[in-house]
This record gives sequence, C-alpha cells and structure tokens, in this order.
Amino acid sequence: MRIGILTGGGDVPGLNACIRSITLSALDLGWSVVGIRRGWQGLLDVDPSSPASLAENIRVLDREAVRGVDRVGGTMLHSSRLDPRTRPEGDRTQDVLEKLAALGIDALCPMGGDGTLRFAAHLSSLGFPVVSIPKTMDNDVFGTDYCIGFSTAVSRSVEAINALRTTAASHERIAIVELFGRRSGETALMAGFLAQVDRTIIAEVPADLSTLLPLLEADKRSNPDNYAVCVVSEGASLLGAGASEDDLSKSASQRTAEGIGSRLARAIESRTTQQTIVQELAYLMRAGTPDAMDRMVGFAFGALAVQLLHAGRGGRMVALAGGNYSHVPIDTLLSQRKSVDVAALYDPANYRASLLRIEGMPMLLY
Repeated sequence: MRIGILTGGGDVPGLNACIRSITLSALDLGWSVVGIRRGWQGLLDVDPSSPASLAENIRVLDREAVRGVDRVGGTMLHSSRLDPRTRPEGDRTQDVLEKLAALGIDALCPMGGDGTLRFAAHLSSLGFPVVSIPKTMDNDVFGTDYCIGFSTAVSRSVEAINALRTTAASHERIAIVELFGRRSGETALMAGFLAQVDRTIIAEVPADLSTLLPLLEADKRSNPDNYAVCVVSEGASLLGAGASEDDLSKSASQRTAEGIGSRLARAIESRTTQQTIVQELAYLMRAGTPDAMDRMVGFAFGALAVQLLHAGRGGRMVALAGGNYSHVPIDTLLSQRKSVDVAALYDPANYRASLLRIEGMPMLLY
C-alpha cells in the first residue's frame, strides 16, 4: 500500500503534526508514504517519467523526513489554491487519476478547507480511495465541529488583541481588530469572547452603525482608561454596504474593496468625535508553531485517517463531533455551509457572544 499526502489552501499550524502522524501510522503497517508538493498543483505538474520532475513535485516520507516537523508551523509539503476541474485548459480530473496510477499511489489523504476537500470528494466519487482531513483557521468545513488550525488562530488573536489594549488605552481610542473569516465569524466570535472585547462583528450579521456606534462610545466612556475594542470578521458587512464575496475570495493584494476594519473605523471617525486604531491580524493568525490543541488534533486526525484506510473505509472525512473523534461521508461538506449558530451563540442586538446553552455542550462549544 502506498499513501499520498497533500495540503491545499491556506497553511495552518498543525498540518505538519498530521503529516507526521499519517506517515508514522502508515509505516507501522508496512506501507510507504509520499508527499505531493503544492497540493493538487503538484499532481498536475509532475511528470512521473522524469526524475527531475519527481524530485520537484514528490517527496518520499520516512521517519527521518518527518522527525520533529510537528513542532513547526505551516506545511512541509507547501500548498496551492487550485481545483483541477477548473483549469483554463479544461477539467483535468482524468490527468490526476493517471498521474496517481503512474506514481503507484493507492490512496490519498488530502488536508484542506472547503475548496481542497471538494475535489477530494470528487475523486472519491470516481472510485479512488480517499480519506480527507479538514483544516482551516476559520473552522468553516461543514461536517466537523473542529478543523486543524482553529485553536492556534484563536490563541494568536487573543494574544494580539490583549497586547493592543496598551496602545488603545495610551491614546484613548477605539481599537478595531480585523480577523480572517470570510464566510464564518466563528474565529472572531471566539477570539472576541475570550479576549472579552467590548463588541464583536461577525460575518453572519451585518452591523447597523446607528446601533453599534453609540454602544462603542458608551463602552469607551465606561472604561476607566477611556478606550474600547471591537473585533470584526473580514467577511462582515455594514448594513447596506457590504463587500462582495467575489472580492473577498481574491488574495489580499488583488482586492479592490477596502477592508471592513478600515471602513468601520472611517465610519466611526466621520460620525462621532472618536479616533480609532485599525489592526488587521491577517496571516499572523496562522503563522508560527501550533498550540497544544492543534498538535493533538493533527496527530489524532492523521492516525484515524490511516486506520480508516487500513479498514478499507475510503470515502470518509475525519471529524470531531460532540467532543469525540469520528468520521463522516467525504461529500458531507458539499451539503451545507457551516456558520455561527447566531440564535444560540450571538447577541445581534449588542454585538457580543451570548452563551445561552452550556449544560451538555462540548468543551469547544460547537
């Protein structure tokens, strides 16, 4: 048995822990493991008959190759954002299947978010053995309560928000902290709650400035240090003036619309007498080493993926549900978009987390 591993989409801490876990679990079964560089791009680029191309796009993974990688952030296999079905030259799914056969790869363990795992589900539907692994700091893959990278992103955000308080207090301003979260406000909601900020604006609920601005002014007045902090998801919108999702889907350097944090700050300064500080945490949220949670989940997801393949149970996505490790059909993520349960976890009138049901909930709330 030969397993292929790839990582697609944005990097997150914990990927290398999962790569190590898959590799060691497979080696213990007497299987071999190869890493495919740059996600699905690597399978499109590789020429199995060329040693130079193999060296560029494929990496043999043994115990030495994965030694200590769990302590390092990012992905040792590199990444890309690409769906082989939507290439300018047309659908290259058949090309991918032929490359997998030529490379002698019997099964795949792709790690990614919604985009990467959609193609994984497509390959599985064609009969190729795949067990997919959800990762995204937005935690927005439907079918699992938890994705690798979420805990570290929240922890990084809380640290940065609390550090920014000293500057906001020194200058007596309203601090606007913009966090990643294009479709789901879960990262902002959790970070805002744990950092106990004054207000949190999530992607699911447009902000009404006529309500929000008086609240922030009151927050600032009531603080002995005369400052306030507002966290906002990058995908959030101001009532009647939201950025298009098409623009948000582009890389930061290609976006034409101004970020929500800057737009909110401008609204505050134009409609009130308050001054602001704007901080986009962006890639710092997923930079650096994984925290204990993401390392643990990475190890567990990797081992579970190999156990499923060993049992002949391809076509699954590993998951966490109700605090327990589990797995669901690989195409589960296609059925629905995951977002914050506003009714249970958010107070839209006050722009704050609202934990209305605690008894019986899993530790991670979702």
